[in-house]
Amino acid sequence: MELKENDVVMCTVKKIEGTTVFLELEDSLKGSMVMSEVAAGRIRNLREYVYPNKKVVCKVLKITPDHLELSLRRVTGKEREEIQSRFKKERTFINMIKAIVNNSEEVIAKIKKDHELWSFFDNVREDPSLLEKFVKKSESDAIAKLLQEKKEKEKSVKKTIILKSMSESGLLDIKEILTMKNTEVHYMGSSQFSISVKAKDFKEAQHQLESAIKQIESKSKEKKVFFELKDE
Repeated sequence: MELKENDVVMCTVKKIEGTTVFLELEDSLKGSMVMSEVAAGRIRNLREYVYPNKKVVCKVLKITPDHLELSLRRVTGKEREEIQSRFKKERTFINMIKAIVNNSEEVIAKIKKDHELWSFFDNVREDPSLLEKFVKKSESDAIAKLLQEKKEKEKSVKKTIILKSMSESGLLDIKEILTMKNTEVHYMGSSQFSISVKAKDFKEAQHQLESAIKQIESKSKEKKVFFELKDE
């Protein structure tokens, strides 16, 4: 992975030591982030923003031969959504290849030499024959079928909410409030969370999302956590 300053990347939090967060990028690249780059203003509890194994979108501030200095607070909402979308496409594409192709790791490595996985995924959705350069035609056809089925069945809707708590158990309370089946939750910074639901049609997805929001609001009241549904 060739990086430059101000690139925005997906990272995994590996550990927190004192006020420093240690992260890992794709291909095992290492990075770190000081508390002042986690969020603007005073941070009472660092783990409200980051914790081990959490996926976060960061901006590259400085590059040294074996280390990156990263920032979470300097990432804009638009940048975050774009990187999360790319990451999701890559995970979907990789899982499809692994489900169909025997030498999947080798195939994925070959594709990465010539393409970024997320953009190649978009191209393959339009023209599945592009895969035939890397896999057998029967395997390409099988992946194309999965892509078509996924395209037909998924409709997604999303809302943004704000959750805040000054309680000592606030982080755990919020995690419990947001633990729901069939719902994707992403932390967007500044106490904001995106809540999304997928279903076979838009009407059903909208119904499920409204139900999820009501559950979150109800659980927030029980735990005395501030709740606000943002206008889109």
